[in-house]
Amino acid sequence: MGNLSTPISVQKLQTALHAKAKAEAGYRFYALYDKIYRQDVLAHAYAPCRSNRGVPGVERQDFAAVEAYGVQRWLGELALALRQESYRPDPVRGVYIPKANGKLRPLGFSTLRDRMCMSSDAGARTDLRS
Repeated sequence: MGNLSTPISVQKLQTALHAKAKAEAGYRFYALYDKIYRQDVLAHAYAPCRSNRGVPGVERQDFAAVEAYGVQRWLGELALALRQESYRPDPVRGVYIPKANGKLRPLGFSTLRDRMCMSSDAGARTDLRS
Protein backbone atom coordinates (compact mmCIF):
# COMPACT_ATOMS: atom_id res chain seq x y z
CA MET A 1 0.00 0.00 0.00
CA GLY A 2 2.96 2.34 0.17
CA ASN A 3 5.02 3.89 2.89
CA LEU A 4 2.92 5.45 5.66
CA SER A 5 5.85 6.90 7.61
CA THR A 6 6.11 10.68 7.66
CA PRO A 7 8.85 12.02 5.34
CA ILE A 8 11.68 14.03 6.90
CA SER A 9 10.60 17.24 5.12
CA VAL A 10 7.07 16.97 6.56
CA GLN A 11 8.48 16.14 10.00
CA LYS A 12 10.64 19.28 9.84
CA LEU A 13 7.59 21.37 8.93
CA GLN A 14 5.58 19.87 11.79
CA THR A 15 8.45 20.40 14.23
CA ALA A 16 8.89 24.04 13.19
CA LEU A 17 5.17 24.76 13.53
CA HIS A 18 5.03 23.01 16.88
CA ALA A 19 8.08 24.88 18.19
CA LYS A 20 6.60 28.23 17.13
CA ALA A 21 3.28 27.42 18.80
CA LYS A 22 4.96 26.37 22.03
CA ALA A 23 7.34 29.37 22.08
CA GLU A 24 4.57 31.93 21.55
CA ALA A 25 1.30 30.69 23.01
CA GLY A 26 -0.70 33.62 21.62
CA TYR A 27 0.78 33.46 18.12
CA ARG A 28 -1.80 33.19 15.32
CA PHE A 29 -0.92 31.10 12.28
CA TYR A 30 -2.42 33.05 9.41
CA ALA A 31 -0.39 31.57 6.59
CA LEU A 32 -0.75 27.79 6.76
CA TYR A 33 -2.64 27.53 3.48
CA ASP A 34 0.60 27.56 1.49
CA LYS A 35 1.81 24.52 3.42
CA ILE A 36 -1.14 22.39 2.29
CA TYR A 37 -0.23 22.37 -1.40
CA ARG A 38 3.42 21.48 -0.90
CA GLN A 39 4.25 18.44 -3.01
CA ASP A 40 5.75 16.52 -0.08
CA VAL A 41 2.72 17.20 2.12
CA LEU A 42 0.25 16.13 -0.58
CA ALA A 43 2.28 13.02 -1.44
CA HIS A 44 2.36 12.10 2.24
CA ALA A 45 -1.41 12.71 2.56
CA TYR A 46 -2.08 10.41 -0.41
CA ALA A 47 -0.63 7.31 1.30
CA PRO A 48 -2.98 7.11 4.32
CA CYS A 49 -5.97 8.11 2.19
CA ARG A 50 -5.08 5.30 -0.22
CA SER A 51 -4.51 2.78 2.57
CA ASN A 52 -7.97 3.51 4.03
CA ARG A 53 -9.55 2.36 0.73
CA GLY A 54 -12.55 4.63 1.22
CA VAL A 55 -15.49 4.65 -1.11
CA PRO A 56 -15.86 7.33 -3.79
CA GLY A 57 -17.74 10.55 -3.13
CA VAL A 58 -20.16 12.31 -5.46
CA GLU A 59 -17.56 12.33 -8.25
CA ARG A 60 -17.46 8.49 -8.19
CA GLN A 61 -13.66 8.59 -8.58
CA ASP A 62 -11.74 5.82 -6.82
CA PHE A 63 -8.02 5.30 -6.29
CA ALA A 64 -7.79 2.94 -9.27
CA ALA A 65 -8.99 5.80 -11.50
CA VAL A 66 -6.46 8.18 -9.94
CA GLU A 67 -3.65 5.68 -10.49
CA ALA A 68 -4.74 5.10 -14.09
CA TYR A 69 -4.73 8.87 -14.62
CA GLY A 70 -1.37 9.23 -12.88
CA VAL A 71 -0.95 9.97 -9.18
CA GLN A 72 1.70 12.67 -9.67
CA ARG A 73 -0.37 14.37 -12.37
CA TRP A 74 -3.49 14.23 -10.19
CA LEU A 75 -1.61 15.58 -7.16
CA GLY A 76 -0.06 18.29 -9.32
CA GLU A 77 -3.48 19.44 -10.53
CA LEU A 78 -4.78 19.46 -6.96
CA ALA A 79 -1.75 21.46 -5.81
CA LEU A 80 -2.31 23.96 -8.64
CA ALA A 81 -5.98 24.41 -7.68
CA LEU A 82 -4.93 24.95 -4.06
CA ARG A 83 -2.12 27.33 -5.02
CA GLN A 84 -4.45 29.39 -7.23
CA GLU A 85 -7.09 29.28 -4.49
CA SER A 86 -9.62 27.97 -7.02
CA TYR A 87 -10.17 24.72 -5.12
CA ARG A 88 -13.66 24.35 -3.66
CA PRO A 89 -14.84 21.33 -1.68
CA ASP A 90 -17.41 19.13 -3.38
CA PRO A 91 -20.72 18.11 -1.85
CA VAL A 92 -20.64 15.06 0.39
CA ARG A 93 -22.32 11.90 -0.87
CA GLY A 94 -24.84 10.89 1.77
CA VAL A 95 -26.22 7.47 2.54
CA TYR A 96 -28.16 6.07 5.47
CA ILE A 97 -26.98 2.98 7.30
CA PRO A 98 -29.15 0.92 9.64
CA LYS A 99 -28.53 1.08 13.38
CA ALA A 100 -29.07 -1.79 15.82
CA ASN A 101 -32.31 -0.20 17.04
CA GLY A 102 -33.79 -0.22 13.52
CA LYS A 103 -33.32 3.50 12.88
CA LEU A 104 -31.10 4.93 10.16
CA ARG A 105 -27.93 6.91 10.69
CA PRO A 106 -26.67 9.37 8.06
CA LEU A 107 -23.16 8.78 6.75
CA GLY A 108 -21.28 11.09 4.37
CA PHE A 109 -18.50 10.28 1.91
CA SER A 110 -16.17 13.08 0.86
CA THR A 111 -14.52 13.10 -2.55
CA LEU A 112 -10.92 11.93 -2.85
CA ARG A 113 -9.78 15.51 -3.47
CA ASP A 114 -11.51 16.69 -0.30
CA ARG A 115 -10.04 13.84 1.75
CA MET A 116 -6.60 14.68 0.40
CA CYS A 117 -6.96 18.31 1.43
CA MET A 118 -8.12 17.35 4.90
CA SER A 119 -5.20 14.92 5.25
CA SER A 120 -2.63 17.39 3.93
CA ASP A 121 -4.02 20.00 6.32
CA ALA A 122 -3.37 17.63 9.20
CA GLY A 123 0.15 17.05 7.89
CA ALA A 124 0.87 20.74 7.57
CA ARG A 125 -0.42 21.72 10.98
CA THR A 126 0.76 19.52 13.75
CA ASP A 127 -1.27 19.41 16.93
CA LEU A 128 -0.54 22.88 18.23
CA ARG A 129 -2.22 22.24 21.57
CA SER A 130 0.16 19.55 22.86
